[in-house]
Amino acid sequence: MDVQREIDTRGLNCPLPILKAKKALAEMHSGELLKVIATDPGSLRDFQAFARQTGNELVQQETAGTEFIHVLRRR
Repeated sequence: MDVQREIDTRGLNCPLPILKAKKALAEMHSGELLKVIATDPGSLRDFQAFARQTGNELVQQETAGTEFIHVLRRR
């Protein structure tokens, strides 16, 4: 997967991972991919809701140990 930007939100709790992702997506071009690494278990449902509400596509979500990886495509 060709990710254009990656942000590390490990150690941050809701709503900070979403806010940082929103800011990063605003600086990106349509179709580009953003990878967010988080440690907040609530981020799984938060990013699903964020994608639905904003029209950005949630391309992938995975759990790797205590980390949650979200990949979003900018609308």
